Amino acid sequence: MTNAQLFEIAISWFRAQQWEPFPFQKRSWEAFLEGRHGLLNAPTGSGKTYALWLPIVLDFMKKNPAYATRHQPGLKAIWITPLRALSLEIRQSAERVTRDLGTQLTVGIRTGDTSPAERAKQKKQMPDLLITTPESLQLLLATKGYPALFRNCSAIIVDEWHELLGTKRGVQMELGLSRLRALSQDLRIWGISATIGNLEQALEVLLGPYTVAMQNSVLIRAKLNKQISVKSIIPPEIETYPWRGHLGLRLLEEVIPIINNSRTTLLFTNTRSQCEIWFQKILEQHPEFAGEIAMHHGSINKETRVWVEQAIRNESLRAVVCTSSLDLGVDFAPVETVIQIGGPKGVARFFQRAGRSGHRPGKESVIYFLPTHAIELVEASALKKAVATQAVEDRMPYLNSYDVLVQYLTTLAVSDGFYPGELYEEVRQTFCFQALSREQWQWILNFLVLGSQSLQSYDEYKKVEVEADGRFKVNHRGIALRHRLQIGTIVSDAHLLVRYQKGGYIGTIEEWFISKLKTGDVFTFAGRNLEFIRIKEMQVHVRNSRKKTSKVPSWMGGRLTLSAQMSQLLREELYSAGMAIGAQSEEIKALKPLFDKQRIESIVPRPHEFLIETFKTTEGYHHLFYPFEGRFVHEAMGSLLGYRISLLAPVTFSLAFNDYGFELLSDKAVDIQQVLDNDLFSPDYMLEDLQKSLNATEMARRKFRDIAVISGMVFTGYPKKGVRMKHLQSNSQLLFDVFKDYEPDNLLYQQAYTETFEHQLEEGRLRRALERIARQEVCWKTCQRPTPFSFPIITDRLREKLSSEKLADRIRRMAEKLMKR
Repeated sequence: MTNAQLFEIAISWFRAQQWEPFPFQKRSWEAFLEGRHGLLNAPTGSGKTYALWLPIVLDFMKKNPAYATRHQPGLKAIWITPLRALSLEIRQSAERVTRDLGTQLTVGIRTGDTSPAERAKQKKQMPDLLITTPESLQLLLATKGYPALFRNCSAIIVDEWHELLGTKRGVQMELGLSRLRALSQDLRIWGISATIGNLEQALEVLLGPYTVAMQNSVLIRAKLNKQISVKSIIPPEIETYPWRGHLGLRLLEEVIPIINNSRTTLLFTNTRSQCEIWFQKILEQHPEFAGEIAMHHGSINKETRVWVEQAIRNESLRAVVCTSSLDLGVDFAPVETVIQIGGPKGVARFFQRAGRSGHRPGKESVIYFLPTHAIELVEASALKKAVATQAVEDRMPYLNSYDVLVQYLTTLAVSDGFYPGELYEEVRQTFCFQALSREQWQWILNFLVLGSQSLQSYDEYKKVEVEADGRFKVNHRGIALRHRLQIGTIVSDAHLLVRYQKGGYIGTIEEWFISKLKTGDVFTFAGRNLEFIRIKEMQVHVRNSRKKTSKVPSWMGGRLTLSAQMSQLLREELYSAGMAIGAQSEEIKALKPLFDKQRIESIVPRPHEFLIETFKTTEGYHHLFYPFEGRFVHEAMGSLLGYRISLLAPVTFSLAFNDYGFELLSDKAVDIQQVLDNDLFSPDYMLEDLQKSLNATEMARRKFRDIAVISGMVFTGYPKKGVRMKHLQSNSQLLFDVFKDYEPDNLLYQQAYTETFEHQLEEGRLRRALERIARQEVCWKTCQRPTPFSFPIITDRLREKLSSEKLADRIRRMAEKLMKR
């Protein structure tokens, strides 16, 4: 069959479904059938799955004219998904195509949820089309004889590539693709990405910057101009002294009519604890929703999550309170409306969530923005502008992730082994390791064999043996088993299973939260009040309780910060408060009472101004700075400034920060003029001062825990016998201290510092922020009392000292006192 004939088959199939193919789908079919690689950029719900499943099947039909009667088993294509939850839907799409076109192609799934029986079946005979995750692909590479498995594989599709890019899972994927390229000469590599700014670079990372694949590649943009309608829920009364503690619950009654007027509504929260609280409060105040509202987040057990997803499709639920667990590609046609509770902190995340509604080509997506405090209305206004301009963030790829490389090389050594001379150039073809020197490569090989220079005396770190012919191989069964159990790059706090004492699995909770509980304590989890009984074998035993409680688990991963683009949009919207009323958005107009009060006490900065406020309370002397750059940058900038001020005069500070600014609180006043005269906002010597100001060693030590786990230096334990987090921490800290004292040129030790500055403290953004402030006119305002801008920052500091009820009462009294004045 010719490509033109195959094209006609594809169009006929589409029309049989009562669909008409989009131009981007036709371009994808054409490019794939021509043997090209590529990246497809298309919005959620636009039919991007069929843009690539169809040509994979058509290409098979072209190469196998007797496809209808003869079936040659073996792996022919792989579809990588970052979320296991998406795999069922992807399989349904694939099976629909293979069945309707009369092929005998089989479709299978291999993820962490696949049963041992199904895995054993796949070991004997792989499906023709395999849907899997980055981690499961690496496990296949750890299988003896894996080259034969992939030899006839003609396509690999990496779905939701924007989710993997800029993470270590993305690096893991780059290395896996480099191996598959070498094994299968006919392999075509494609990525699918819904929301990303740096698309050209994303394609480079996917294919490798200097590969033959990159030279024969195409970037396809859908250009569908998906309509997104953003509606702000504006409070009837604007608080002039805002704080984030009530999580937007004051506006709960505004949400009820929206739920009642939609087929199905998704309420997105930014954290799992916020999700639990909203679910409870809706049911408390509206018990009539019992059985019609559910909750979905990553710590609830899989059976419940799958039930909720199916219930959305069946339209048996009115609303679901959820987190990022429902961000990606699951197709929920009945969802008409999305409500975003609190600022999503990034434009791409907001687009992704908006796309959950109207999840069909040509349908409008409707998203409501519910602010958790008044100033978040500025974010709502900024997001409306982002939607209008279609501006989306870049995702910056990782470079030189040596821990992932060590894990990958051990994976290959566990299976058939590898020859370093053959593999070096293959690894250097990836974007992450394009600058890997011979010396660094040799260091990593020595690390695999000897366990690094300072650990040579300890056999447990010597994992790989060099055989007589130069092959690097793991021959110890125990080492191979432990390695397979630990393949992956997602490292978080130890998770404990939560189950009823009499059986029945509920979900997982991080160890650090449970460690604070005493027997008899009641906490809210998975929408129910549970009484803590005991921990036994890494399991938390509980029973149902009727007691009321304010204890809600929070997860360490729950801290989001403003993206660089979101920060810039936020500043632009804030500056518009000084413009004529006609040029302002409805959100900025609604904030007039707050801005008026801010102007009475201080100023609302204009584009060329940088605001500093100082005032005294019974707590001490408050010094507030407003860069509007996000909490991570503010944490670093606050520490840097505090250190530089202490060099002028002996003073100690406590630091508080949020996405809008930071506070230095001290027991003596700081002469801000002296700060300005000494150019303390200068980006010069920034890195050196930052290392001294923060406990950079302590931060790097915490970062090193993840690196030690990924590289295999620390073992996280066997199933149901996990190593406790404090033991993991102490093991990795011990290694960190050894390297610090005896081997400071250790690449993994150095990587801990690099990641601390580049990823955690966002060193590049900090430098650009300091350069921007240096160009602005500094406005230092000596205030009589806290201002509306400062109030959310100074009240945030109180939350560490007080329970949630006491905190709410204390802040309410503070706000009332300030209002009277």
